[in-house]
Amino acid sequence: MRPRISLDALVVLDAIERRGSFAAAAEELHRVPSAITYTVQKLEQDLGVVLFDRSGHRARLTEAGRVLVEQGRNLLWAAGGLERMVRQVATGWEAELAVAVSDLLPLERLFPLVEAFYAEHHGTRLRLLREVFGGVWDALASGRADLAIGASGEGPANGGYATRPLGHLPFVFVVPRGHPLAEAPEPVSDQVLLRHRAVAAADSSRRLPPRTAALLSGQDVLTLPEMRDKVAAHRHGLGVGHVPRYLVAADLAAGRLVEKRLAHASAPADLHLAWREDARGRALAWFVERLERDRPFADLLEP
Repeated sequence: MRPRISLDALVVLDAIERRGSFAAAAEELHRVPSAITYTVQKLEQDLGVVLFDRSGHRARLTEAGRVLVEQGRNLLWAAGGLERMVRQVATGWEAELAVAVSDLLPLERLFPLVEAFYAEHHGTRLRLLREVFGGVWDALASGRADLAIGASGEGPANGGYATRPLGHLPFVFVVPRGHPLAEAPEPVSDQVLLRHRAVAAADSSRRLPPRTAALLSGQDVLTLPEMRDKVAAHRHGLGVGHVPRYLVAADLAAGRLVEKRLAHASAPADLHLAWREDARGRALAWFVERLERDRPFADLLEP
């Protein structure tokens, strides 16, 4: 069914309510007063309701009229947003940019870039996603994200992705203070590790096969949503495992956690920026350029 309420009629009602009279609304909208009166009368006729109480010296909104004005402003705002979105897409700026960020990296390091982006008034909406392990690649491959920050390991087998290196994130194997492994001779063998519970962060992949790292077959594992939960579990004495060194530097210095050298140590994680090769959006290009220039995670990573 064709709507009986036009955006133009909502603009007229909004002006009348804000300015206080038909004449003032006509002046604001650069129309003759009779045109304003006709628009209101036509809308009342089409809807079969009375929008203004004309019994006094000046017209006042009825309850139905007030509801229409209030809800109509929401429609006007949405329509204005749609117009801006269409214009910005036509100029190459995406309506929305979704960024998948690895749980290995502190999300708040991106806030200065987000602030700078908003200050330039590009109009693109931003959505930051938290992903774990292979979930960073999965978000890109499934279309949930346009840009991946902190993607590790190999990308999806079908390729088609551009990448830039961020650096190597050092890991350390930690055990809680008082844990049986805290006093174990080094290097700690796999046979000894197998007797103790590991703590892991769950891969957030939805379509790609989930990945694991540094876990032994048959080992008891406590699985948690992301790296910061994993670190908290280590502090609580719930198990052992590898974590980024920067996340536990204070715990190691204070003796809450103990670093142990393993017979088979894990290498630092190679982290990358990644995006689809065929992506051409200007917001994506803006973030790639600023991430490479500002390097917000540089102090946490090795070259």
